[in-house]
Amino acid sequence: MKLQQLRYALEVYRHNLNVSEAAEALFTSQPGISKQIRLLEEELGVQIFIRSGKRVVSVSQPGKAVLEIVERILRDVQNIKNIGSEFTDHDSGSLIVATTHTQARYALPLIVAEFVKRYPKVTLTIKQGSPAAIAQMVSNGEADIAIVTERIDEHPELGKLTCYEWNHAVIVPHEHPLLDCKNPLSIEDLASFPLITYEFAFNQGSSIARAFNKARLEQPDVVLSAADTDVLKTYVRLGLGVGLMAKMAYDPENDTDLELVDASHLFESSPTWIAVRKDTYLRGYAYDFIELFAPKLTREVVDRTLYTPVVEDFSI
Repeated sequence: MKLQQLRYALEVYRHNLNVSEAAEALFTSQPGISKQIRLLEEELGVQIFIRSGKRVVSVSQPGKAVLEIVERILRDVQNIKNIGSEFTDHDSGSLIVATTHTQARYALPLIVAEFVKRYPKVTLTIKQGSPAAIAQMVSNGEADIAIVTERIDEHPELGKLTCYEWNHAVIVPHEHPLLDCKNPLSIEDLASFPLITYEFAFNQGSSIARAFNKARLEQPDVVLSAADTDVLKTYVRLGLGVGLMAKMAYDPENDTDLELVDASHLFESSPTWIAVRKDTYLRGYAYDFIELFAPKLTREVVDRTLYTPVVEDFSI
């Protein structure tokens, strides 16, 4: 059994059983991957993948158990490499941060600039996606750190570090009828206009969904949803609807053609977390990135939050 065989099998699984895509991601050939996986299956005496002709169509029941262990093995191998690198080459390596467009565009630029200045030999990659997608990236090992703005209760393997809270706001063009509504804006007034907001805004458990449910209002007319806040603002400018977005995404210098209406009284403030796998060995520069983003999250705080074991009381 070789680590390469384990890596091939896991990559096929991560690419939705598409061997060609896995081969492309690993910079190798499709026949080479197929051969090595078959050799692994022969050694184990079980089929990891179920095939129809030459196509991989599903994962067998024992294959699911194998892949779960493979993922853990490869993660531990990477942790071992990280430990070695920390002591032999502490200021170089790579850091992959997964986050939403809003965080990448409005919260991270100054932090990234400072981090790159401190660690010029570290390759920093910012991956963008929905809150669910970025949590999955860290869970799968595709990213080291996630900056999350929605609940991730379905990922108990991730440790969460609370950073700060943010609020929603409404944006409209000048002289929009919404500006004639009484101050402060009511949720009934907001619901009377077509909305442009985030793709995940009305996911179960979101602060927006909870507010509309509490007011006993049906989901309003969402004419357009987007992951990209700048796209959202573009369509507000075109008059398609009222924008509902993170307040931090309003730029007074560049959004002078839009009016900002505070909505913090309508929706609960939303926390921003940093999430990492609890079984990941963080490099020193990863701790520095976290502290740059949230100064209260020192290395000591991070370690105490993520790695302190739960002590069970068996005296009862």
